[in-house]
Amino acid sequence: MKKIVLATLLAFAVPAIAQTAPAAPEAAPAAAEAPPPLTTNIGLVSDYRFRGIDQTYGKPALQGGFDYAHASGFYVGNWNSNIQAGAGYPGGNLEMDFYGGYKHAFGDFGIDVGAYYYYYPGTDSAAGRIGAPVNNRTGKVATGHVDNTELYIGGSWKFLSLKYSQSVGDYFSTPGTRNSGYLDLSANYDLGDGWGLNGHVGHLNFRNMSDANYTDWKLGVTKDLSGWVVGLSYVDTNASGNCSKGEFYCFSNSGGTSTRDAGKGVAVVSVSRTF
Repeated sequence: MKKIVLATLLAFAVPAIAQTAPAAPEAAPAAAEAPPPLTTNIGLVSDYRFRGIDQTYGKPALQGGFDYAHASGFYVGNWNSNIQAGAGYPGGNLEMDFYGGYKHAFGDFGIDVGAYYYYYPGTDSAAGRIGAPVNNRTGKVATGHVDNTELYIGGSWKFLSLKYSQSVGDYFSTPGTRNSGYLDLSANYDLGDGWGLNGHVGHLNFRNMSDANYTDWKLGVTKDLSGWVVGLSYVDTNASGNCSKGEFYCFSNSGGTSTRDAGKGVAVVSVSRTF
């Protein structure tokens, strides 16, 4: 009899306990997936402008490279583009950039320090070669291959960034221009729905060069289309490139048969993707 009563009590008590017991906690949401440490990128631009100056004589450029970013903040990368010999790279048609540094974020703020090496395989700046870098103050012409090494330091706040770069040796092999510096203020603002707005103002202090210092600026808009980013921007400078006056930023084509103002304003169309 006691066994029957006990079984009856348990039959009513177990469901009641089950109904009043606290529910099992829900599984915690999965952590956001960390970005891959190694990424690659590819792009096509209607006109390659470096710090506002034409590098492809108004022609398109195919560009791309890779970046490796370690969780500690250290990173290395490589970026490449076709260029035009008359833009200061006699005998060359390719730019290869190698860089490395350290980034760290403090909430909305960030720092970035590192080094950048610009290499132009096949270049030969022997005197008399079309496009050879020349110091327009001393008249001295570069010899050997063209390259440039810079150290940089930068800071950012939300969508704004400020960066200063200084050459370790002669700036792009132009004689007597060591410690030339470039200051860059940029903004990249997310408008939502895949749209972005970007702007930039930069100034080059071309050491020991008359009429070679200049300021450049850019204003552009981008749209993300399923991972492909399409952009349209206007790039301009106040660089001295009047060819009738033989100014420094008057560049010639590879054959030396025509010239153009390499700092003149232009609209640039681009498409790129990061994988």
